[in-house]
Amino acid sequence: MPLYQRLAGLLLLASLSLPAAALNLNQAMSALSDAKASGQVGEMPNGYLGVVTPGGQASEIAKLINAARRAEYQKLAGQNGIQLSDVESIAGQKAIDKTPAGQYIQQQGQWQRK
Repeated sequence: MPLYQRLAGLLLLASLSLPAAALNLNQAMSALSDAKASGQVGEMPNGYLGVVTPGGQASEIAKLINAARRAEYQKLAGQNGIQLSDVESIAGQKAIDKTPAGQYIQQQGQWQRK
């Protein structure tokens, strides 16, 4: 059997062992725009995504993207000699400022449409 067929078989077996609903970061990034537009997730002042309406893949999208954001925030904090919380706050404000009208943002612990 050619090598490419063996590799394809191994990839198929590996994919069958994963949960059907599991996303990777690239898939989560691709789904983010729709999740925001449909009101499932929104931006929080702490620089992370929050789940506005539970269901679908909202929690998984937020979890994966928040992990990537946290890693980037930690890197920026270290490079600039500042606290992680400062980077999170700056990023949160920028994300809220960039959020289009009609999407959700969190203000004083409450979700609201911008």
